[in-house]
Amino acid sequence: MIVLASGSAARAQMLEQAGVSFTVRVAAVDEAAVKQSLAAETRNPARVAEILAELKAVRVSAHHPGTLVVGADQMLDQDGRWFDKPASRDEARRQLQSLRHKTHRLTSAVVVVRDGIRLWHHNQSALLTMRNFSDAFLDRYLDQAGDAVLSSVGAYQLEGLGAQLFLTVEGDFFTILGLPLLALMDFLRENGELVP
Repeated sequence: MIVLASGSAARAQMLEQAGVSFTVRVAAVDEAAVKQSLAAETRNPARVAEILAELKAVRVSAHHPGTLVVGADQMLDQDGRWFDKPASRDEARRQLQSLRHKTHRLTSAVVVVRDGIRLWHHNQSALLTMRNFSDAFLDRYLDQAGDAVLSSVGAYQLEGLGAQLFLTVEGDFFTILGLPLLALMDFLRENGELVP
């Protein structure tokens, strides 16, 4: 059995659709506080995502001895500025205005632990360029997307209405959704959790 230490519906859906058997246990981690403390020591978003993913997995692992626990996290970086999930529609609007007509990097990290010990990790990034959409489009997008804009870093889901925001996307689709799925499944096959 595998435990996913993430409350992300997108990550759970990816694993489920890929035929991976798992349960979900959300780790209590104050991500904002961790990011703030890490900002002084590193400006590397991949490293921050990896640390957060491992912290989640280790915390959940303490309650599931002998079980593989998968932790994951994602960072959005645009010219050195880190973005978090917006807390309100107004914040989502400001984020999208900041990202409009620019390229940003999404980095997803996945860490697998057993009994609190890290066994494996993988980081992967994608580059996304938003188009120069109008304010009228932005208002319509926010109206149509509703509260979904609050559940994702950058205020969009590329797999849905958010696709209309973009001009180009370079990188793995699963990574953009928040989990380097193919690399994770390869690790799970090598460790007997999936049929080779």
